[in-house]
Amino acid sequence: MGSTSFRQLTGNARGCLVYEPLFLIPYSMFATYSSIFMYQLGVTETGIGWITSIGLLVQVLSSFLSGYLTDRMGRKRALLYFDVLSWSIATLLWAVSQNFWFFVIAAVINGFQKVPHTAFYCLLVEDTAPKERTYVFTLLQLISVVGGLFAPLGGLLVYHFSLVPGVRIMFVLACILMTIQFIGRHYATRETEIGYRKMKETKSMSLREGMVDYISVMKGMLKSPLLLIIFGVYILFNFQMTVKTTYVSIFMVEYLHLGSGLISVFPAFSSIIMLMFMRWIMPRISESKVNRTMVWGFIISVLANVVLVIAPEGDLVVLSVSTIIAAVGTMMTYPYLETAVANAIDDDNRAKIFALLQVLILIVITPSGVIGGWAYGIDPRIPFLLVAGAFAVSIPLMMLYAKKVSKAPAEVSL
Repeated sequence: MGSTSFRQLTGNARGCLVYEPLFLIPYSMFATYSSIFMYQLGVTETGIGWITSIGLLVQVLSSFLSGYLTDRMGRKRALLYFDVLSWSIATLLWAVSQNFWFFVIAAVINGFQKVPHTAFYCLLVEDTAPKERTYVFTLLQLISVVGGLFAPLGGLLVYHFSLVPGVRIMFVLACILMTIQFIGRHYATRETEIGYRKMKETKSMSLREGMVDYISVMKGMLKSPLLLIIFGVYILFNFQMTVKTTYVSIFMVEYLHLGSGLISVFPAFSSIIMLMFMRWIMPRISESKVNRTMVWGFIISVLANVVLVIAPEGDLVVLSVSTIIAAVGTMMTYPYLETAVANAIDDDNRAKIFALLQVLILIVITPSGVIGGWAYGIDPRIPFLLVAGAFAVSIPLMMLYAKKVSKAPAEVSL
């Protein structure tokens, strides 16, 4: 794959990624503590699950609208307006939250994040050659990894101010930095050619007509077995990520009895492992071995979650082993999976197909908050067995996808 350097980036990919640390650094700080923050303010495990599911329900709606809005408003405007709504305003509301209902309102507002998610995805890849997209998504993951190195700053805030005041400070910082990012990125990018064309085509199109247009797009999706298989893998990946992100911090503090200030070390440790993998392993993985690499990545991810489940209370060695294995598994799957999905979608229908993909993802994972909360109440280890199960199911799907691609590579795109 070669080295990963910003010097090779041009156009919108550069404009999008250069400002991304301003989002990912504060996000990595508060994401570790958001569930515990709610728990400390009196929200039960089941309540946290309901808040997660309510937010996901709104995301279903915003996902369904995101393709139409991205085409109608243009990639840049949809990205700016809805990022400010779903993140700047939401983080400010989280910063002043007092009880369950504050978090419900914030979850509803944050649920509109799927509109800028679709717009960002289109802006990032539409003017990027397919052969360069693995490189772009690898850099995006690199930025995310570097952002994870700043998670211990959140731990320092918690240690100095205690958990609730420390997390409130994190949310205020996130509001400020994210807003700077949204504005800076807006002026560093340009509308894509496809974006201008779609704005012109949808200028006189009503919302109802836009929704009807989804039907023909969906029919095309259903006729592409390769697209459905890779979408299935992508949906399972998002399911496990939602469950694990929601409950891993609570699991470490409440079940494994780690200090709340200590848990922020693990995201940073994971980031270091990922950086090492990027530096020494990823350049050795050829394009012809990408699908096989993903299969092994899913196998390794199953093992990581099994190790987490059997970890003794307070055992930092076993948790570190689980973290190392999970980090390697992520790097063997995430950038390649994102690229496979991006290359499977035709540019002309990208916004609507990606929007429909998000809807499918959310239909599957929306119950995950309630299911995870219910399962956690029975046994805190069950949610992570569900995560391991999602990876296990992905293994045969990925093997089937690789087999079909090798036989009919021309059928990948829709």
